[in-house]
Amino acid sequence: MQRKVYIETYGCQMNVADTELVLGIMSAAGYDRAVEMDKADVVLVNTCSVRENAEQRVFGRLGDFKAIKKSRPEVIVGVLGCMAERLRRELIESESHVDLVIGPDEYRRLPVLVENARAGEKGIAVRLSRVETYDDIAPLRTEGINAWLSVMRGCDKFCTFCVVPFTRGRERSRSLSGIVDEVKGLADRGFKEVSLLGQNVNSYRDNGSDFADLLSHVAQVDPSLRVRFTTSHPQDMSDKLIETIAGHKNICNFIHLPVQSGSDRMLRLMNRTYTTEHYLRLVDKIRGTIPGVSLSTDVIAGFPTETEAEHQMTIALMQEVGFDGAFTFKYSPRENTKAWHMTDDVPEEVKIRRLHEIIDLQRTISLRRNQLLIGSAMEVLVEGESKKSPSDWCGRTDTNKVVVFPKNGAAIGDYIAVSIDRVNAATLFGQSRSNEVHIDVLSYFVHRG
Repeated sequence: MQRKVYIETYGCQMNVADTELVLGIMSAAGYDRAVEMDKADVVLVNTCSVRENAEQRVFGRLGDFKAIKKSRPEVIVGVLGCMAERLRRELIESESHVDLVIGPDEYRRLPVLVENARAGEKGIAVRLSRVETYDDIAPLRTEGINAWLSVMRGCDKFCTFCVVPFTRGRERSRSLSGIVDEVKGLADRGFKEVSLLGQNVNSYRDNGSDFADLLSHVAQVDPSLRVRFTTSHPQDMSDKLIETIAGHKNICNFIHLPVQSGSDRMLRLMNRTYTTEHYLRLVDKIRGTIPGVSLSTDVIAGFPTETEAEHQMTIALMQEVGFDGAFTFKYSPRENTKAWHMTDDVPEEVKIRRLHEIIDLQRTISLRRNQLLIGSAMEVLVEGESKKSPSDWCGRTDTNKVVVFPKNGAAIGDYIAVSIDRVNAATLFGQSRSNEVHIDVLSYFVHRG
């Protein structure tokens, strides 16, 4: 009987990409993917350590895995990813039902470690690598229209709040040719959108090629293939990269540009290596070069020693920039980071209050920016059925706006024009133009500007 592996994923898109990588490795070792946990011979959880809440969710889920292990002792249970790297010994010692703890750079060893676990040998493999990129491993992707591609691993920035350099190691990039070949394969299989991933994609380097070069090569694979990327560091957002985005019609007009704080003192304490003045100049340059661009960001509330005045500086910066969206967090200390050794002196209730103020402001800004789109026709890639109504489709614009509209002969993977008639802070709603349901994609990319 064919053995099966079940895997749950927590965290960011990079973890989604890593899950597909792990499935590719296990598939090559003779495992099929199990849709249901109780049908699997191997049960894995791919984890994130960036925020404390993510870790607590995983620990809660491991309690459910314990029940599976009790009823079926032969099942192998493993923890993968950043938590495995950060909490290696604790996971093996405190979670007795966990057989394997495997860090992000040791996935190649997974099939062997699984077999060893069958013989009763628990395994820990968490060594970080200076060279591992998995460039030769084919990720196992189900058929779809969106694909996540890790183009580099690790990070060299060492922001004082961030655990990534300690859980994913130092920066190393995949080969440009390998990435382009993978994108060609995805286009041939009918994928409509590809997202290039890295902790800081702007730092990508392959011999003499930088990220702008990579982005240009990927965009040229297929003009009907949308190209996205995340995440960018403001210090490394070059003029060349901005101009490359503007110069290719199928590179999405959307940039995620984390700012974290509106206070220069906070940015120095975070080791962000830019000032608010630099950030605002960069925003002006981006908007001046890429008309209609959509910007999102990350914001941290309650970083150590943050004053009320500095919180208000963040509020003011958000108002000045007018982000289309934001990922917002209250600060949580992470072991091994420099901020771990700072005094976490902002009271929890103050962090929560500041976070809510940031969220409420962003919701207001997002609504205002979306309201400007009422009456316009937006190009939408149909991604699937609306979660709230089986009679509606849901898709996204190239500016990363979610759009919901009635089904009207379109299919998943189609580009269609939607006239926006109402909005809220998170979603656009409209009607598809019946005579433009199946748009000539090549024509659209030539004329949309």
